[in-house]
Amino acid sequence: MLEAKNITISYGPRQAVADVSLRAESGQMLAIIGPNGAGKSTLLGALNASVRITHGEVLLDGRPLDSYARRTIARRIAVVAQEADLRFPITVMEFVLGGRYAWSNTWGWESDHDVEVARGILRETEMEEFAGRLMRELSGGERQRAVLARALATEAKVLLLDEPTANLDLAHQATMLKVVRGRCDLRDTSAVVVTHDVNLAAEFADRVLLLKEGREIATGPPRAVLTAELLRTVFDLEVLVDAHPVSGAPRITPVHV
Repeated sequence: MLEAKNITISYGPRQAVADVSLRAESGQMLAIIGPNGAGKSTLLGALNASVRITHGEVLLDGRPLDSYARRTIARRIAVVAQEADLRFPITVMEFVLGGRYAWSNTWGWESDHDVEVARGILRETEMEEFAGRLMRELSGGERQRAVLARALATEAKVLLLDEPTANLDLAHQATMLKVVRGRCDLRDTSAVVVTHDVNLAAEFADRVLLLKEGREIATGPPRAVLTAELLRTVFDLEVLVDAHPVSGAPRITPVHV
Protein backbone atom coordinates (compact mmCIF):
# COMPACT_ATOMS: atom_id res chain seq x y z
CA MET A 1 0.00 0.00 0.00
CA LEU A 2 1.17 3.53 -0.80
CA GLU A 3 0.32 6.22 1.72
CA ALA A 4 1.03 9.93 2.01
CA LYS A 5 0.84 11.44 5.48
CA ASN A 6 0.34 15.18 5.84
CA ILE A 7 2.74 16.07 3.06
CA THR A 8 3.64 19.63 2.19
CA ILE A 9 5.68 20.60 -0.87
CA SER A 10 7.06 24.13 -1.01
CA TYR A 11 8.96 26.07 -3.64
CA GLY A 12 10.42 28.94 -1.68
CA PRO A 13 7.56 30.75 0.05
CA ARG A 14 4.92 29.12 -2.17
CA GLN A 15 3.20 25.93 -1.04
CA ALA A 16 2.26 23.77 -4.05
CA VAL A 17 0.80 21.08 -1.78
CA ALA A 18 -0.28 21.80 1.79
CA ASP A 19 -0.79 19.09 4.43
CA VAL A 20 -2.39 16.49 2.13
CA SER A 21 -2.88 12.84 3.08
CA LEU A 22 -4.03 9.91 0.94
CA ARG A 23 -4.00 6.11 0.79
CA ALA A 24 -3.69 4.03 -2.37
CA GLU A 25 -5.28 0.75 -1.33
CA SER A 26 -4.68 -2.53 -3.15
CA GLY A 27 -7.51 -3.22 -5.58
CA GLN A 28 -8.69 0.39 -5.65
CA MET A 29 -8.45 3.41 -7.93
CA LEU A 30 -8.09 6.87 -6.41
CA ALA A 31 -8.80 9.86 -8.66
CA ILE A 32 -7.25 13.26 -7.92
CA ILE A 33 -9.32 16.12 -9.32
CA GLY A 34 -8.87 19.86 -9.26
CA PRO A 35 -8.39 22.94 -11.44
CA ASN A 36 -5.12 23.83 -13.16
CA GLY A 37 -2.49 24.79 -10.60
CA ALA A 38 -4.14 22.82 -7.80
CA GLY A 39 -0.98 20.76 -7.17
CA LYS A 40 -2.23 17.48 -8.65
CA SER A 41 0.84 16.56 -10.70
CA THR A 42 3.19 17.80 -7.96
CA LEU A 43 1.43 15.54 -5.46
CA LEU A 44 1.67 12.62 -7.86
CA GLY A 45 5.40 13.22 -8.29
CA ALA A 46 5.91 13.01 -4.54
CA LEU A 47 4.35 9.55 -4.51
CA ASN A 48 7.29 8.05 -6.41
CA ALA A 49 9.99 10.26 -4.88
CA SER A 50 10.54 12.32 -8.04
CA VAL A 51 9.38 15.47 -6.21
CA ARG A 52 10.96 16.35 -2.88
CA ILE A 53 8.68 16.69 0.13
CA THR A 54 9.12 19.62 2.50
CA HIS A 55 7.14 18.13 5.40
CA GLY A 56 5.34 14.84 6.05
CA GLU A 57 6.18 11.43 4.62
CA VAL A 58 5.26 8.89 1.96
CA LEU A 59 5.13 5.24 3.00
CA LEU A 60 5.27 2.14 0.81
CA ASP A 61 4.04 -0.94 2.69
CA GLY A 62 4.69 0.86 5.95
CA ARG A 63 8.27 1.92 5.17
CA PRO A 64 9.41 5.43 4.21
CA LEU A 65 9.62 5.64 0.44
CA ASP A 66 13.05 7.25 0.60
CA SER A 67 14.43 4.17 2.39
CA TYR A 68 14.02 2.09 -0.78
CA ALA A 69 16.59 1.88 -3.58
CA ARG A 70 15.49 3.56 -6.83
CA ARG A 71 15.50 0.18 -8.61
CA THR A 72 13.14 -1.23 -5.98
CA ILE A 73 10.81 1.76 -6.31
CA ALA A 74 10.80 1.26 -10.11
CA ARG A 75 9.67 -2.34 -9.59
CA ARG A 76 6.94 -1.39 -7.16
CA ILE A 77 5.63 1.92 -8.58
CA ALA A 78 5.01 2.68 -12.27
CA VAL A 79 4.30 6.13 -13.68
CA VAL A 80 2.22 7.08 -16.71
CA ALA A 81 3.32 10.63 -17.53
CA GLN A 82 1.56 13.09 -19.83
CA GLU A 83 4.41 13.02 -22.36
CA ALA A 84 7.03 10.44 -23.34
CA ASP A 85 10.60 11.76 -23.52
CA LEU A 86 11.80 10.44 -26.89
CA ARG A 87 15.25 11.63 -27.92
CA PHE A 88 16.10 8.96 -30.48
CA PRO A 89 14.23 6.58 -32.81
CA ILE A 90 12.67 3.67 -30.95
CA THR A 91 9.93 1.22 -31.85
CA VAL A 92 6.85 0.72 -29.72
CA MET A 93 8.05 -2.77 -28.73
CA GLU A 94 11.45 -1.42 -27.69
CA PHE A 95 9.77 1.39 -25.75
CA VAL A 96 7.47 -1.01 -23.89
CA LEU A 97 10.37 -3.37 -23.17
CA GLY A 98 12.03 -0.41 -21.45
CA GLY A 99 9.46 -0.93 -18.71
CA ARG A 100 11.21 -4.23 -17.93
CA TYR A 101 14.54 -2.51 -17.21
CA ALA A 102 14.15 -2.72 -13.42
CA TRP A 103 13.91 -6.53 -13.78
CA SER A 104 16.75 -6.89 -16.31
CA ASN A 105 19.87 -8.96 -15.80
CA THR A 106 23.37 -7.65 -15.13
CA TRP A 107 23.95 -6.92 -18.81
CA GLY A 108 20.63 -5.11 -19.24
CA TRP A 109 19.37 -7.51 -21.92
CA GLU A 110 15.74 -8.52 -22.03
CA SER A 111 14.81 -12.16 -21.48
CA ASP A 112 12.26 -14.27 -23.33
CA HIS A 113 9.95 -13.66 -20.37
CA ASP A 114 10.34 -9.89 -20.75
CA VAL A 115 9.36 -10.13 -24.43
CA GLU A 116 6.39 -12.33 -23.55
CA VAL A 117 5.22 -9.81 -20.93
CA ALA A 118 5.60 -6.92 -23.40
CA ARG A 119 3.62 -8.71 -26.11
CA GLY A 120 0.83 -9.49 -23.67
CA ILE A 121 0.65 -5.86 -22.58
CA LEU A 122 0.52 -4.66 -26.19
CA ARG A 123 -2.49 -6.93 -26.76
CA GLU A 124 -4.12 -5.71 -23.56
CA THR A 125 -3.76 -2.06 -24.54
CA GLU A 126 -4.76 -2.68 -28.17
CA MET A 127 -1.30 -1.67 -29.41
CA GLU A 128 -0.12 -4.98 -30.86
CA GLU A 129 -0.39 -3.78 -34.47
CA PHE A 130 1.94 -0.86 -33.65
CA ALA A 131 4.74 -2.99 -32.16
CA GLY A 132 7.18 -2.36 -35.02
CA ARG A 133 6.28 1.29 -35.61
CA LEU A 134 8.51 4.10 -34.40
CA MET A 135 7.17 5.98 -31.40
CA ARG A 136 7.65 9.32 -33.15
CA GLU A 137 5.32 8.13 -35.93
CA LEU A 138 2.40 7.65 -33.55
CA SER A 139 -0.44 10.06 -32.96
CA GLY A 140 -0.72 11.68 -29.55
CA GLY A 141 -3.37 9.20 -28.45
CA GLU A 142 -1.41 6.18 -29.71
CA ARG A 143 1.68 7.43 -27.91
CA GLN A 144 -0.27 7.78 -24.69
CA ARG A 145 -1.44 4.18 -24.95
CA ALA A 146 2.18 3.10 -25.49
CA VAL A 147 3.17 5.00 -22.34
CA LEU A 148 0.52 3.08 -20.39
CA ALA A 149 1.77 -0.19 -21.91
CA ARG A 150 5.32 0.58 -20.78
CA ALA A 151 4.11 1.26 -17.23
CA LEU A 152 2.08 -1.96 -17.13
CA ALA A 153 5.11 -3.90 -18.38
CA THR A 154 6.84 -3.17 -15.08
CA GLU A 155 4.20 -5.38 -13.37
CA ALA A 156 4.27 -2.84 -10.55
CA LYS A 157 1.54 -3.06 -7.94
CA VAL A 158 1.13 0.73 -7.75
CA LEU A 159 0.26 2.79 -10.82
CA LEU A 160 0.52 6.59 -10.87
CA LEU A 161 -1.22 8.09 -13.88
CA ASP A 162 -1.02 11.76 -14.83
CA GLU A 163 -3.84 12.65 -17.24
CA PRO A 164 -3.78 9.15 -18.83
CA THR A 165 -6.70 9.89 -21.17
CA ALA A 166 -5.20 13.08 -22.63
CA ASN A 167 -5.33 13.07 -26.45
CA LEU A 168 -7.54 9.97 -26.53
CA ASP A 169 -10.88 9.68 -28.27
CA LEU A 170 -13.93 8.53 -26.30
CA ALA A 171 -13.48 4.85 -27.16
CA HIS A 172 -9.83 4.74 -26.12
CA GLN A 173 -10.47 6.79 -22.98
CA ALA A 174 -12.83 4.05 -21.83
CA THR A 175 -10.44 1.30 -22.98
CA MET A 176 -7.50 2.78 -21.07
CA LEU A 177 -9.39 3.17 -17.81
CA LYS A 178 -10.97 -0.28 -18.20
CA VAL A 179 -7.46 -1.73 -18.46
CA VAL A 180 -6.40 0.09 -15.29
CA ARG A 181 -9.64 -0.84 -13.55
CA GLY A 182 -9.09 -4.48 -14.53
CA ARG A 183 -5.59 -4.40 -13.04
CA CYS A 184 -7.04 -3.15 -9.77
CA ASP A 185 -9.83 -5.73 -9.72
CA LEU A 186 -7.90 -8.81 -10.85
CA ARG A 187 -4.30 -8.24 -9.76
CA ASP A 188 -4.65 -6.32 -6.48
CA THR A 189 -3.04 -3.28 -8.08
CA SER A 190 -3.66 0.20 -6.72
CA ALA A 191 -3.94 3.19 -9.05
CA VAL A 192 -3.75 6.93 -8.41
CA VAL A 193 -5.10 8.87 -11.37
CA VAL A 194 -4.81 12.62 -11.93
CA THR A 195 -7.56 13.67 -14.31
CA HIS A 196 -9.60 16.66 -15.43
CA ASP A 197 -12.43 14.38 -16.57
CA VAL A 198 -14.80 14.38 -13.62
CA ASN A 199 -17.25 12.00 -15.28
CA LEU A 200 -14.61 9.36 -16.02
CA ALA A 201 -13.46 9.59 -12.41
CA ALA A 202 -17.05 9.15 -11.25
CA GLU A 203 -17.41 6.05 -13.41
CA PHE A 204 -14.14 4.24 -12.68
CA ALA A 205 -12.71 5.45 -9.34
CA ASP A 206 -13.41 3.97 -5.92
CA ARG A 207 -12.43 7.19 -4.18
CA VAL A 208 -11.93 10.81 -5.22
CA LEU A 209 -9.62 13.44 -3.75
CA LEU A 210 -10.60 17.04 -4.53
CA LEU A 211 -7.74 19.55 -4.49
CA LYS A 212 -7.77 23.33 -4.69
CA GLU A 213 -4.71 25.56 -4.31
CA GLY A 214 -2.74 22.60 -2.99
CA ARG A 215 -5.21 21.79 -0.23
CA GLU A 216 -7.55 18.86 0.23
CA ILE A 217 -11.18 19.92 -0.04
CA ALA A 218 -12.75 16.47 0.32
CA THR A 219 -11.95 12.77 -0.03
CA GLY A 220 -14.33 9.87 -0.32
CA PRO A 221 -16.47 7.77 -2.66
CA PRO A 222 -17.60 9.56 -5.84
CA ARG A 223 -21.20 9.86 -4.67
CA ALA A 224 -20.09 11.60 -1.48
CA VAL A 225 -17.48 13.91 -3.02
CA LEU A 226 -18.78 14.78 -6.48
CA THR A 227 -21.62 16.97 -5.29
CA ALA A 228 -22.75 20.27 -6.78
CA GLU A 229 -21.67 22.15 -3.63
CA LEU A 230 -18.16 20.70 -3.43
CA LEU A 231 -17.55 21.01 -7.17
CA ARG A 232 -18.66 24.65 -7.01
CA THR A 233 -16.13 25.20 -4.23
CA VAL A 234 -13.30 23.59 -6.21
CA PHE A 235 -14.01 24.92 -9.70
CA ASP A 236 -16.03 28.09 -9.02
CA LEU A 237 -18.61 26.73 -11.43
CA GLU A 238 -22.27 25.84 -11.22
CA VAL A 239 -22.91 22.20 -12.14
CA LEU A 240 -25.83 19.83 -12.29
CA VAL A 241 -25.18 16.45 -10.67
CA ASP A 242 -27.54 13.58 -11.39
CA ALA A 243 -27.20 9.80 -11.74
CA HIS A 244 -25.90 8.12 -14.87
CA PRO A 245 -28.90 6.21 -16.30
CA VAL A 246 -26.94 2.96 -16.71
CA SER A 247 -24.26 2.84 -14.00
CA GLY A 248 -25.86 5.08 -11.42
CA ALA A 249 -22.55 6.93 -10.94
CA PRO A 250 -22.67 10.71 -10.48
CA ARG A 251 -22.97 12.54 -13.79
CA ILE A 252 -21.71 16.11 -13.86
CA THR A 253 -22.92 18.72 -16.35
CA PRO A 254 -21.69 22.34 -16.28
CA VAL A 255 -24.50 24.88 -16.08
CA HIS A 256 -23.89 28.01 -18.15
CA VAL A 257 -26.34 30.79 -17.35
